[in-house]
Amino acid sequence: MSSPLFAGWDCHAHVFDERPSMHVGHYHPPARAIEALEGQAADVGIGHIVLVQPSVYGTDNSLLLESLSKTNGRHRGVVVLDRAPSDAAMLEMHARGVRGVRFNQVSPVGNGEAALAVLAPKLREFAWHVQWYTRPEHLTKVAEIHARHGLVCVLDHLAGFTASTALDAERWNALERLSDMGAWIKLSGWYRLDAVAPFDSLAEVITRAVNAFPGRCVWGSDWPNTWFFEPGRKEPAPAYSDLLGVMSRAIGPQVAQRIICDDPTRLYA
Repeated sequence: MSSPLFAGWDCHAHVFDERPSMHVGHYHPPARAIEALEGQAADVGIGHIVLVQPSVYGTDNSLLLESLSKTNGRHRGVVVLDRAPSDAAMLEMHARGVRGVRFNQVSPVGNGEAALAVLAPKLREFAWHVQWYTRPEHLTKVAEIHARHGLVCVLDHLAGFTASTALDAERWNALERLSDMGAWIKLSGWYRLDAVAPFDSLAEVITRAVNAFPGRCVWGSDWPNTWFFEPGRKEPAPAYSDLLGVMSRAIGPQVAQRIICDDPTRLYA
Protein backbone atom coordinates (compact mmCIF):
# COMPACT_ATOMS: atom_id res chain seq x y z
CA MET A 1 0.00 0.00 0.00
CA SER A 2 1.09 3.64 -0.04
CA SER A 3 3.40 5.45 2.36
CA PRO A 4 1.90 7.66 5.11
CA LEU A 5 2.49 10.67 2.84
CA PHE A 6 0.08 9.19 0.31
CA ALA A 7 -2.47 7.57 2.63
CA GLY A 8 -5.47 9.38 1.15
CA TRP A 9 -8.18 7.74 -0.91
CA ASP A 10 -9.99 9.08 -3.97
CA CYS A 11 -13.01 6.80 -3.91
CA HIS A 12 -14.63 7.75 -7.20
CA ALA A 13 -12.69 8.21 -10.44
CA HIS A 14 -12.79 6.92 -14.01
CA VAL A 15 -10.33 6.01 -16.76
CA PHE A 16 -10.90 6.13 -20.51
CA ASP A 17 -9.13 5.25 -23.71
CA GLU A 18 -10.10 5.24 -27.36
CA ARG A 19 -10.83 1.54 -27.80
CA PRO A 20 -13.47 0.97 -30.48
CA SER A 21 -15.60 -1.20 -28.21
CA MET A 22 -16.83 1.84 -26.26
CA HIS A 23 -20.63 1.82 -25.97
CA VAL A 24 -22.49 4.77 -27.40
CA GLY A 25 -23.46 7.06 -24.53
CA HIS A 26 -24.41 10.61 -23.72
CA TYR A 27 -20.84 11.99 -23.70
CA HIS A 28 -17.58 11.26 -25.51
CA PRO A 29 -14.63 11.47 -23.13
CA PRO A 30 -11.05 11.91 -24.29
CA ALA A 31 -8.49 9.32 -23.27
CA ARG A 32 -7.53 9.59 -19.59
CA ALA A 33 -5.16 6.95 -18.23
CA ILE A 34 -4.55 5.77 -14.67
CA GLU A 35 -1.02 7.20 -14.74
CA ALA A 36 -2.34 10.74 -15.34
CA LEU A 37 -4.79 10.36 -12.47
CA GLU A 38 -2.13 9.03 -10.11
CA GLY A 39 0.06 12.05 -10.80
CA GLN A 40 -2.65 14.57 -9.94
CA ALA A 41 -3.75 12.58 -6.89
CA ALA A 42 -0.21 12.30 -5.51
CA ASP A 43 0.12 16.09 -5.53
CA VAL A 44 -2.50 16.25 -2.73
CA GLY A 45 -1.45 13.13 -0.80
CA ILE A 46 -3.80 10.64 -2.45
CA GLY A 47 -2.21 7.22 -2.91
CA HIS A 48 -5.26 4.98 -3.35
CA ILE A 49 -7.92 5.28 -6.04
CA VAL A 50 -11.24 3.54 -6.54
CA LEU A 51 -11.91 3.21 -10.26
CA VAL A 52 -15.62 3.16 -11.07
CA GLN A 53 -16.87 1.77 -14.36
CA PRO A 54 -18.32 4.67 -16.39
CA SER A 55 -21.70 4.25 -18.05
CA VAL A 56 -20.36 4.71 -21.61
CA TYR A 57 -18.48 1.40 -21.37
CA GLY A 58 -21.51 -0.58 -20.26
CA THR A 59 -20.45 -3.99 -18.95
CA ASP A 60 -17.09 -3.99 -20.76
CA ASN A 61 -14.89 -3.62 -17.68
CA SER A 62 -11.67 -4.49 -19.50
CA LEU A 63 -10.02 -1.05 -19.28
CA LEU A 64 -10.79 -0.76 -15.57
CA LEU A 65 -9.36 -4.23 -14.89
CA GLU A 66 -6.28 -3.57 -17.02
CA SER A 67 -5.69 -0.32 -15.13
CA LEU A 68 -5.97 -2.06 -11.75
CA SER A 69 -3.46 -4.66 -12.88
CA LYS A 70 -0.82 -1.94 -13.34
CA THR A 71 -0.95 -0.72 -9.76
CA ASN A 72 0.36 -3.55 -7.53
CA GLY A 73 -2.77 -3.75 -5.38
CA ARG A 74 -2.83 -0.06 -4.37
CA HIS A 75 -6.21 0.67 -5.91
CA ARG A 76 -9.74 -0.75 -5.95
CA GLY A 77 -12.51 -1.07 -8.53
CA VAL A 78 -16.29 -1.01 -8.90
CA VAL A 79 -17.52 -2.75 -12.04
CA VAL A 80 -20.81 -2.91 -13.94
CA LEU A 81 -22.33 -6.35 -14.47
CA ASP A 82 -25.72 -7.42 -15.78
CA ARG A 83 -25.40 -11.17 -15.23
CA ALA A 84 -23.72 -13.45 -12.72
CA PRO A 85 -20.13 -14.22 -13.76
CA SER A 86 -18.42 -17.52 -13.10
CA ASP A 87 -16.62 -18.09 -9.81
CA ALA A 88 -13.32 -17.94 -11.70
CA ALA A 89 -14.18 -14.54 -13.18
CA MET A 90 -15.28 -13.22 -9.78
CA LEU A 91 -12.08 -14.48 -8.17
CA GLU A 92 -9.96 -12.83 -10.84
CA MET A 93 -11.77 -9.49 -10.46
CA HIS A 94 -11.48 -9.70 -6.68
CA ALA A 95 -7.75 -10.42 -6.92
CA ARG A 96 -7.31 -7.32 -9.06
CA GLY A 97 -9.09 -5.18 -6.46
CA VAL A 98 -12.78 -5.12 -7.41
CA ARG A 99 -15.01 -4.72 -4.35
CA GLY A 100 -18.40 -3.65 -5.72
CA VAL A 101 -20.87 -3.45 -8.59
CA ARG A 102 -22.43 -0.20 -9.75
CA PHE A 103 -26.12 0.20 -10.56
CA ASN A 104 -27.34 3.26 -12.38
CA GLN A 105 -30.69 5.06 -12.25
CA VAL A 106 -29.45 8.26 -13.87
CA SER A 107 -27.38 7.62 -17.01
CA PRO A 108 -29.22 6.39 -20.09
CA VAL A 109 -26.98 3.34 -20.54
CA GLY A 110 -26.97 2.10 -16.95
CA ASN A 111 -28.26 -1.12 -15.35
CA GLY A 112 -30.59 -1.46 -12.39
CA GLU A 113 -32.77 -3.52 -10.09
CA ALA A 114 -33.27 -6.51 -12.40
CA ALA A 115 -29.51 -7.05 -12.68
CA LEU A 116 -29.11 -6.76 -8.91
CA ALA A 117 -31.63 -9.54 -8.29
CA VAL A 118 -29.52 -11.84 -10.48
CA LEU A 119 -26.20 -10.79 -8.97
CA ALA A 120 -27.13 -10.65 -5.27
CA PRO A 121 -26.05 -14.23 -4.35
CA LYS A 122 -22.59 -13.69 -5.90
CA LEU A 123 -22.20 -10.31 -4.22
CA ARG A 124 -23.00 -11.81 -0.83
CA GLU A 125 -20.55 -14.65 -1.40
CA PHE A 126 -17.68 -12.27 -2.19
CA ALA A 127 -18.74 -9.55 0.28
CA TRP A 128 -18.94 -6.95 -2.46
CA HIS A 129 -21.03 -3.83 -2.03
CA VAL A 130 -23.72 -2.30 -4.24
CA GLN A 131 -23.04 1.21 -5.49
CA TRP A 132 -25.97 3.32 -6.71
CA TYR A 133 -25.88 6.32 -8.99
CA THR A 134 -29.33 7.58 -8.14
CA ARG A 135 -31.46 10.61 -7.28
CA PRO A 136 -33.23 11.56 -4.04
CA GLU A 137 -36.64 10.58 -5.41
CA HIS A 138 -35.43 7.00 -5.87
CA LEU A 139 -34.06 6.47 -2.36
CA THR A 140 -37.21 4.92 -0.92
CA LYS A 141 -37.04 2.27 -3.63
CA VAL A 142 -33.31 1.74 -3.07
CA ALA A 143 -33.99 1.19 0.65
CA GLU A 144 -36.65 -1.39 -0.19
CA ILE A 145 -34.21 -3.21 -2.47
CA HIS A 146 -31.52 -3.33 0.22
CA ALA A 147 -33.93 -4.48 2.88
CA ARG A 148 -34.71 -7.41 0.57
CA HIS A 149 -31.15 -8.34 -0.42
CA GLY A 150 -29.17 -7.42 2.72
CA LEU A 151 -26.17 -6.04 0.82
CA VAL A 152 -24.00 -3.07 1.74
CA CYS A 153 -25.20 0.05 -0.08
CA VAL A 154 -22.98 2.90 -1.28
CA LEU A 155 -24.58 6.07 -2.67
CA ASP A 156 -22.76 8.11 -5.33
CA HIS A 157 -22.46 11.88 -5.38
CA LEU A 158 -24.25 12.84 -2.14
CA ALA A 159 -27.17 10.69 -3.32
CA GLY A 160 -28.01 13.54 -5.68
CA PHE A 161 -28.88 16.04 -2.95
CA THR A 162 -28.42 19.72 -3.74
CA ALA A 163 -28.61 22.64 -1.33
CA SER A 164 -32.32 22.97 -2.13
CA THR A 165 -33.42 19.31 -2.32
CA ALA A 166 -31.78 18.66 1.06
CA LEU A 167 -34.66 20.68 2.52
CA ASP A 168 -37.16 18.03 1.35
CA ALA A 169 -37.94 16.18 4.60
CA GLU A 170 -39.46 13.12 2.95
CA ARG A 171 -36.46 12.53 0.73
CA TRP A 172 -33.99 13.19 3.54
CA ASN A 173 -35.87 10.72 5.73
CA ALA A 174 -35.39 8.10 3.00
CA LEU A 175 -31.66 8.87 3.01
CA GLU A 176 -31.49 8.49 6.78
CA ARG A 177 -33.33 5.17 6.54
CA LEU A 178 -30.53 3.91 4.30
CA SER A 179 -27.98 5.16 6.80
CA ASP A 180 -29.80 3.28 9.56
CA MET A 181 -29.39 0.16 7.40
CA GLY A 182 -25.60 0.68 7.30
CA ALA A 183 -25.29 2.45 3.95
CA TRP A 184 -22.30 4.58 2.95
CA ILE A 185 -22.32 7.87 1.04
CA LYS A 186 -19.78 9.37 -1.36
CA LEU A 187 -18.96 13.05 -0.93
CA SER A 188 -18.36 13.70 -4.60
CA GLY A 189 -19.71 15.13 -7.84
CA TRP A 190 -20.15 18.67 -6.49
CA TYR A 191 -20.73 20.20 -9.96
CA ARG A 192 -23.53 17.71 -10.59
CA LEU A 193 -25.43 19.21 -7.65
CA ASP A 194 -26.26 22.75 -8.84
CA ALA A 195 -23.00 24.08 -7.41
CA VAL A 196 -20.04 25.89 -8.93
CA ALA A 197 -16.47 26.22 -7.71
CA PRO A 198 -15.47 26.64 -4.93
CA PHE A 199 -18.68 24.66 -4.09
CA ASP A 200 -19.28 26.28 -0.70
CA SER A 201 -23.01 26.37 -1.40
CA LEU A 202 -22.94 22.63 -0.56
CA ALA A 203 -21.20 23.05 2.80
CA GLU A 204 -24.39 22.61 4.84
CA VAL A 205 -25.45 19.54 2.85
CA ILE A 206 -22.00 17.98 3.24
CA THR A 207 -22.06 18.61 7.00
CA ARG A 208 -25.52 17.14 7.30
CA ALA A 209 -24.53 14.05 5.30
CA VAL A 210 -21.41 13.50 7.44
CA ASN A 211 -23.55 13.67 10.58
CA ALA A 212 -26.15 11.30 9.10
CA PHE A 213 -23.54 8.71 8.03
CA PRO A 214 -21.08 8.59 10.96
CA GLY A 215 -17.92 6.77 9.95
CA ARG A 216 -19.45 5.80 6.60
CA CYS A 217 -18.47 8.67 4.31
CA VAL A 218 -15.82 8.61 1.60
CA TRP A 219 -14.59 11.32 -0.76
CA GLY A 220 -14.22 11.11 -4.54
CA SER A 221 -12.95 13.48 -7.22
CA ASP A 222 -15.11 12.05 -10.04
CA TRP A 223 -12.00 12.57 -12.20
CA PRO A 224 -11.81 13.32 -15.11
CA ASN A 225 -15.13 15.04 -14.43
CA THR A 226 -17.11 13.69 -17.36
CA TRP A 227 -19.99 16.11 -16.70
CA PHE A 228 -17.87 18.70 -18.53
CA PHE A 229 -17.69 16.47 -21.63
CA GLU A 230 -21.44 16.46 -22.14
CA PRO A 231 -22.73 18.25 -25.27
CA GLY A 232 -23.15 22.00 -24.90
CA ARG A 233 -20.93 22.49 -21.84
CA LYS A 234 -18.19 25.06 -22.31
CA GLU A 235 -16.87 25.76 -18.82
CA PRO A 236 -13.58 24.10 -17.84
CA ALA A 237 -13.43 21.23 -15.37
CA PRO A 238 -12.26 22.21 -11.86
CA ALA A 239 -8.72 21.55 -10.71
CA TYR A 240 -8.28 18.29 -8.80
CA SER A 241 -7.22 20.14 -5.64
CA ASP A 242 -10.32 22.38 -5.78
CA LEU A 243 -12.54 19.35 -5.25
CA LEU A 244 -11.00 18.75 -1.83
CA GLY A 245 -11.09 22.25 -0.40
CA VAL A 246 -14.81 22.45 0.33
CA MET A 247 -14.51 19.36 2.53
CA SER A 248 -12.17 21.01 5.03
CA ARG A 249 -14.16 24.23 5.01
CA ALA A 250 -17.46 22.42 5.60
CA ILE A 251 -16.53 19.86 8.24
CA GLY A 252 -13.09 20.89 9.46
CA PRO A 253 -9.68 19.47 8.51
CA GLN A 254 -9.64 16.74 11.17
CA VAL A 255 -12.92 15.16 10.09
CA ALA A 256 -12.01 15.61 6.42
CA GLN A 257 -8.69 13.84 7.05
CA ARG A 258 -10.48 10.88 8.63
CA ILE A 259 -12.90 10.61 5.71
CA ILE A 260 -10.10 10.79 3.15
CA CYS A 261 -7.56 8.54 4.90
CA ASP A 262 -9.20 6.25 7.44
CA ASP A 263 -12.82 5.38 6.69
CA PRO A 264 -12.21 4.11 3.13
CA THR A 265 -9.94 1.36 4.39
CA ARG A 266 -12.96 -0.37 5.96
CA LEU A 267 -15.15 -0.19 2.88
CA TYR A 268 -12.47 -1.23 0.37
CA ALA A 269 -10.42 -3.69 2.45
